[in-house]
Formats: sequence, structure tokens, C-alpha cells
Amino acid sequence: MTSSAILPHPMKPIADLPVDADLAQALLSSMVEYGEQLHGRRLWLACSGGRDSLAMAALCVQLYRQGKLPFLPQLLHVNHGLQADSDTWAMHVAHWAAVQQIPCRILRAQVNGHDEQAARQARYDVMRAQLNQDDVLLLAHHADDQAETVLMRLIQGAGVNGLSGMQPWRIQTQGAQRMALWRPWLTVKRANISNYAQRLKLPYIDDPTNDAGDNVRSGLRLDIMPVLATYNSNVIDNIARSAQLLRDAQLIINAQAAEDLQQIEVATLQLSSAQRVLNIDKLQALPIYRQRQLLHHWLGRDEPLPPAKQLVDDVFMLSQREDSDHQTALFWQARKQSYTICRYRQQLYRLSSEWRKWLALPLTKQIQPLSNFVVADSAAAQPVSVTLRRDNKFTWQAQMMPNALAELLDSDQDDDEKFEITFAPLGRQQRVQTALASRPQAGKKLYQTLGVPVWLRESLVVVSAVSVQQDKEWPLLLVSPFESWILETSRSLTDTIDNTGVLNSAIKNNVIRNSLSINNAF
Repeated sequence: MTSSAILPHPMKPIADLPVDADLAQALLSSMVEYGEQLHGRRLWLACSGGRDSLAMAALCVQLYRQGKLPFLPQLLHVNHGLQADSDTWAMHVAHWAAVQQIPCRILRAQVNGHDEQAARQARYDVMRAQLNQDDVLLLAHHADDQAETVLMRLIQGAGVNGLSGMQPWRIQTQGAQRMALWRPWLTVKRANISNYAQRLKLPYIDDPTNDAGDNVRSGLRLDIMPVLATYNSNVIDNIARSAQLLRDAQLIINAQAAEDLQQIEVATLQLSSAQRVLNIDKLQALPIYRQRQLLHHWLGRDEPLPPAKQLVDDVFMLSQREDSDHQTALFWQARKQSYTICRYRQQLYRLSSEWRKWLALPLTKQIQPLSNFVVADSAAAQPVSVTLRRDNKFTWQAQMMPNALAELLDSDQDDDEKFEITFAPLGRQQRVQTALASRPQAGKKLYQTLGVPVWLRESLVVVSAVSVQQDKEWPLLLVSPFESWILETSRSLTDTIDNTGVLNSAIKNNVIRNSLSINNAF
């Protein structure tokens, strides 16, 4: 089978043919720069069979056979099935790789959509599934691609980060999986690669859709770049240099934003990508331009693409409002998941949709015999956990130090006195009195006193000690996924066992602790 898109050059080994000095220098210099990151990692080369990726594969073969490159990447060709000749192109790449004695795998992708972005997403998804953790994917993007990317983002209104273009080395994450994207040719012009491919007579695939002019990138390539070159013949190099300068500037901005974030985030309320919280008072102490940059940085954490400027502006306005008890909520559908950005008093929250679903799960009452928290060897004892709420994403547990409560509850009691520990959701009308309150409270007043946001109010659990013989209950602790409050009614228990204040002290010293964890990173 043949295809008119494949250049009709013969298949022949290219290892001993002349190497292009400029292309080799760019690859080898980048290898030195990222040598520490490359060490010990398996390398793959994304090879469409087009001019750029086949030239990169050819150069790797040449340098490896000459002993100048310490690795020979494996080729990955993705067959999208979008063209009539897709199967032929895949066979052609596999045949060329066999002639060059370079490993090659052909992958088939299912594209959900008809545009270039959908094809690109499918391509990366299927390659990512092939790679192991922290493998490196070598890409043949060059300076012309970089210039087109920068112009595309410029007309889309991108900021410094977007205008810095593609990065020569970037860690890409999807769920718990990580891979590194390596682009050593971002300073190499397309014309240099074309000359090299012609000298080697590479039988590359000249996909006609690349120059169809039916998308923004190909339109810039065909219509805009030639016009810009009439004003300055070095336009490609100049845009690439500007991207590098902006990349350096973005690193400075990121460092400042990360430093600000350390001072402004509420560490006790963080839960990885599920819940991130800022202190508004500290945020407002910054100059406005640093507030905006911090919000941009904070919102985009855990996401591959930054938030839109309009969202940053809306969140900034939310943080500036003086009526801090309002119910305004902003929604952001990001690439990896969706988020709600809201405010409670002087704290700004970014909540994932998965986290909010988990918070809506019902809580059930649990009864645990005190004997469950007793072990023979106290010195080697580990905390005993009681799961309060769990799904496939998150687990919330109360962790109790074994023997500590048993010693308190058994003190000065009859040997036959039996206790149980209960964990029950706080009822809306149930009245409890925290140690710092003057009287028992229920409902809205209690939430306001404790500063519990609306979305956490169904996640309050009362931990109580129950005397089985006396049929009496002493609430000890009120817990939420992030905080706990000692209850005033625990004093009656400490009075009963003639250990006034001991129980409160024990609770403060982590007899009972909260534990909240993410089961699967997303």
C-alpha cells in the first residue's frame, strides 16, 4: 500500500549519513541542561512520521550510533484513524523504524470530536497510557511552532505565562500519573529541519491537512508569518527570544506568588486539590497587582491550564466585598475538574465538585465498645481509627489513642461499670455547649459561634461517652473534618470520676484526633 502524502524516497539506513551540526548542537545542549532530570528515565519519541518528528528520530539514530547520545528513544506513533491513509502511514513509520533498528510502537486512539484540539488530547491520552511513571516524551516542536503558539495566545489575550509559549521541559500530570515533556528544538527553525530532511532524503509524511488553512495555527503559518517576515526577517528568532524572556519573567512571578501564598493560605483548612483556603485580611494587605497575581496562581493550582482573566477579576471582586456573609458563589469548569469559589467571613475557598459531593454524603451513628480502644501494650500502641465518612475519594476518621480514654473513664468507677463511645451526626435542633460558650446553642447560632461554613454544617459529629449501667451520656467533643471543639458537658463526667480537668487536658493532647485523607489523587 502507498500514499501520495509520503515522499517517494527509498527506505535506507541513515546512521552513517552526515549529521546536521546545528540540530545536533541544540539536542545535545538541551540534554546537558536537563541531564539530571533525564538520568535513569526511559525515553519515548512522539513520531507522527511527519518531517519534524522523523528528522528528530533520524538525528537520534545518528548520534546514538556515533556514541554521542547515551540513549535511543523508542518511537510512539498514534493512529487517529481520521484520514483514509492513516493505517498506511502507521505501517510506513513502523517500516522505517525497522530499517533504522529503532524500537517503535503503534498506538490507536479514539478521537472524541473533529477539531485539532480533540485529536491532540486523544494523542496525549493514548501515549500517556503507554508510558510508565516519570517517563520522558521527546517532542520535535521547533522555533516556528513556538512563534505560532505565542501569536495564537497573544490574539487570545494571554498573560505572561501564556506568552512564554511552550516550555523546553515540563512535567505533565494526569491523576496520579506523571510524565515529562522534553522539547530540545524550540530554538531551531523549520527551514533548518527541512534542509536536513532533504539532505538525508527522509521519506516523511507530508500531511496535506497541515497547510489546509482551516484552523488558527495553519492560518498564522500561511497568511501572517510571511507578512511579518517582510518587516523583519528574524521574526521567528525574535519571537522565540521574547518567549524565553517571558518564561524567565514568569518564573520570577511564580516565585513571588508562591512566597505570598505561604503567608496567606490557611494551612489547617487545606486538603490538597479538594479544598484550598485563603485568609482575606492577609490577602488585602498586599498591593493590588500582587493580589491579582496570587489569585491567578492560587486558582490554577492542580490544573494544567490557567484560569481566564474574567474569573480572576470576579474572584478578586469577591474578596473585596465588605458584606462577608453573602452567598455569592463562582463556578469554574477547569480542564481536570470543576470548582466552586466562595467566601465565608474573611476566608476565600476553592472547593472541588468531588469534595462538595462528598460533603453531602449522609453520616450515620456509630457505637463502639470502650474495649475496642484498649490494648495490652500501651507503649507500642497505635491510634485506633473510626471511619466517620468514606467514599472512593476521601476518608474521614476519628483517631483515638488506645487506653487513654479507658483510664479516664474507669477511674474511681466500679469494676463492672461499662462505657461505650458513640459518634453521631449533630442534629439541627440538638443543643450543645462548647467550653467557651456561656450556654448551649443549636442551629444557626451555633454555626455562627463556631464559624462553620454552610457546606460543612452537615459534617459535624458529636463524640460522646455513654455509661451502659447508668444510661447516661456525656458529650465530649464536637468534630468537623478540619476542626474539633471540647464540649462543656464533658465537665460533668470529669466531676463524676473525680478527675476534674483531666479529660479536657487529655482531649487537648490528642486523645481524640481528626484524620482526613484523599484515597485517590485526581
